[in-house]
Amino acid sequence: MKITVDVDCTPEEARRFMGLPDLTPVHDAYISQMLDVVKTGGVSRDTLEGMMKNWMPMGETGMKLWTQLFDNVTGQGKR
Repeated sequence: MKITVDVDCTPEEARRFMGLPDLTPVHDAYISQMLDVVKTGGVSRDTLEGMMKNWMPMGETGMKLWTQLFDNVTGQGKR
């Protein structure tokens, strides 16, 4: 016997149903802080590259994506 159940809900509804916490404010604060540090130059490019290499499973392709993102945020990509 095979039973199939389709559930049509948003990710927010699924999170609430499963009792998981809403981490949106934490995520937003973290991203805001990271952007502020990048914009003010508080972290060297080498440090950022090291962090991104640890975070990115896509290797060199992912690293290029992050580098372009941060260059655009800091205005370095407009040269």
